[in-house]
Amino acid sequence: MTAPAVVVEDLHVAYGKTWALDGIDLDAAAGTTLGVLGHNGAGKTTLIRTLTTLVRPTIGRVEIGGLDVVADATEVRRRIGVTGQYAGLDEFLTARENLELIGRLTGLRRTARTRADALIDRLGLHEYATRRVGELSGGSRRRVDVAASLVGDPSVLFLDEPTTGLDPLARAGLWDVVDELTTAGATVVLTTQYLEEADRLADHIVVLSGGRVAARGTPAELKRIVGGKILHATISAHQFADLPFIPDADRVDGTRVRISVTVDDAPTAIALVAELHRGGIDVTDLDVTSPSLDDVFTHLAHTSGAHR
Repeated sequence: MTAPAVVVEDLHVAYGKTWALDGIDLDAAAGTTLGVLGHNGAGKTTLIRTLTTLVRPTIGRVEIGGLDVVADATEVRRRIGVTGQYAGLDEFLTARENLELIGRLTGLRRTARTRADALIDRLGLHEYATRRVGELSGGSRRRVDVAASLVGDPSVLFLDEPTTGLDPLARAGLWDVVDELTTAGATVVLTTQYLEEADRLADHIVVLSGGRVAARGTPAELKRIVGGKILHATISAHQFADLPFIPDADRVDGTRVRISVTVDDAPTAIALVAELHRGGIDVTDLDVTSPSLDDVFTHLAHTSGAHR
């Protein structure tokens, strides 16, 4: 059986007397995407910095491709690619010049130009190749930044909130790149604030809270934490006290309240709607949905203090 591409066992990282990571265990197989989710301060960035050799573990073991990130840090850096939250490119160089420069810095020498051209072809960057990076839009810069992280043909690619600030079209383009990479056998570790992004890309997800793992599993498994179906409806605020159950609620305006309640299955949801009708509750904007990762986050925040 093939060994995992990423292995983290009992990882602790301390900043002074504060544990930024407090006993993390996870792994990721080759050719898969691992999503790392969590609210700000949950430990996502510290985890990525540790996995990419920038932060030394206080306690625990971290291996990338069978190599220890402390003992074999130099070799680990040769095998990984990293795209951070902000494009790390020289704004005065063209996209091609940036890629070629990175290639030379990583030891490609005479083949650096060939590698740059290959990535331009692979990621469809021809229209940006001869333009200075400083002249590009945010989405275009991000695509060039992803290309830069692929210059060394990494076996593991770390994407730390790579689509923050991108428009939907640019975000979808990066999703296609991730699909292509994992299909080719690379492993992707992705942190993101966009839950639909994790739902779309991740084979497995780890949710961090306070430096610990609050939940883990496939997107489908995490959704089952919440329940079978979620009923959403808008009702008159003065009828809220007449409800036969206690829902989650958010005030829409001075006269209306948006309510949500989790039930086991669709027939139960239908029966609940009928009960509201019999009780004379004025319901508008009614819908019944399967749980989303947003619902998982809300559930974890209420039950385990995930949002802190």
